[in-house]
Amino acid sequence: MPAPAPTPTDRKFLGRLSLPERRFVADALRTETVGGVLLLVAAIVALVWANTPAKESYASIRDFHLGPAALGLDLSIQHWAADGLLAIFFFVAGIELKRELVAGELRDPKAAALPVIAAICGMAVPALVYTLVNTIGDGSLDGWAVPTATDIAFALAVLAVIGTSLPSALRAFLLTLAVVDDLFAILIIAVFFTGDLNFAALGGAVAGLVVFWLLQRKGVHGWYVYVPLALVIWGLMYNSGVHATIAGVAMGLMLRCTTREGEEHSPGEHIEHLVRPLSAGLAVPLFALFSAGVTVSGKAISDVFTQPVTLGVVLGLVVGKAVGIFGGTWLAARFTRAELNPELAWPDVFAVASLAGIGFTVSLLIGELAFAGDAALTDEVKAAVLMGSLIAAVLASVLLKLRVRRYQALVVEEERDEDHDGIPDMYEENNPAYHLRMAEIYEKKAAEHRERAQLAGASRDEADRPA
Repeated sequence: MPAPAPTPTDRKFLGRLSLPERRFVADALRTETVGGVLLLVAAIVALVWANTPAKESYASIRDFHLGPAALGLDLSIQHWAADGLLAIFFFVAGIELKRELVAGELRDPKAAALPVIAAICGMAVPALVYTLVNTIGDGSLDGWAVPTATDIAFALAVLAVIGTSLPSALRAFLLTLAVVDDLFAILIIAVFFTGDLNFAALGGAVAGLVVFWLLQRKGVHGWYVYVPLALVIWGLMYNSGVHATIAGVAMGLMLRCTTREGEEHSPGEHIEHLVRPLSAGLAVPLFALFSAGVTVSGKAISDVFTQPVTLGVVLGLVVGKAVGIFGGTWLAARFTRAELNPELAWPDVFAVASLAGIGFTVSLLIGELAFAGDAALTDEVKAAVLMGSLIAAVLASVLLKLRVRRYQALVVEEERDEDHDGIPDMYEENNPAYHLRMAEIYEKKAAEHRERAQLAGASRDEADRPA
């Protein structure tokens, strides 16, 4: 009687990525890291500028208005950065989300369940922490969404500054968390921060999106077609009462992110490759420059930890994010029987969860939207976002540094390419040609060492020969 078939092993959580996915993650995060460093510099410049004798010039530039008033677009520089430039950021986020859904980590519902649950918990728990703090302290509940967001670029900038390179599985997990995080942030902005609707403008924006979709379906190419159309859609969306960044997300989601025969990259990936540097290198840093400039003083810092609104934001980012993501991940892994990659440990997951507490860009945007009628409270919330993100960054840096040698060893193993064919050796373990190439390499090395041994022996014999 034949032996019963072996029981399938449980799925691995944070296991090895496929080679194409690993390359995509590496390319995406490389650009985000550079953008994150620029974002960090912009935030520092804004803080210094707003806290020196030149602060009046900062305020005057930030509040300077320009744009066609007849089209309802006579906006301040700060407003243009938040509603205009961040539309580019959300356009890239839309492409990332579409790609994850059709070709990335989210395409398989079983594999997607764990990071999606982790991201949802990582948004729900900070909101609950904020709500609890403000319910007890009799504060405003309007800012519940502020600590729910993760800033992937800023998080990667922290990794670059502290000199820590995460293994690809952890980097992919962080990127997937950020993509799902962006999706829910988009939904929060669309549902909770939509003003009085102008249905004519909204109908025009929807019509423009339909035209955008049809042009994509027909395979029409050319930036001179899509850029003017995108500007019209954005302007109509802004005047509709729906936050203008939703236009960027919608257009990103409409791009095709699967390859067809003869294509090396999908249109979505190609456009993302072109636009991501503009988003990470210009749009987001300029938004930070005109949003992070808050007055910092001893009293302002102490108020962050004594006022319920600001304390809720800080605790939501630092405690809520770490507990939510780690707890959601652990529970999801437990109930889906997904085993953790044996090369990693649960403290690694907690370190990444702590890193996700850096909620800079979208948190600042939601803070501006939540307290739009109160400039003083808006600045206090911005200070809380900065303080919470700083504390989360320091905590995550300490936790990651404790495991840095392990990460370095894993990264070296992932990148090892002894046959120099451009493909890491770990992806060629089942390729006979790879082993034949390695055998040839080692045979050449063995022959070289035999020759050196003979030369060394001859030199020694000559030295030992009596004069």
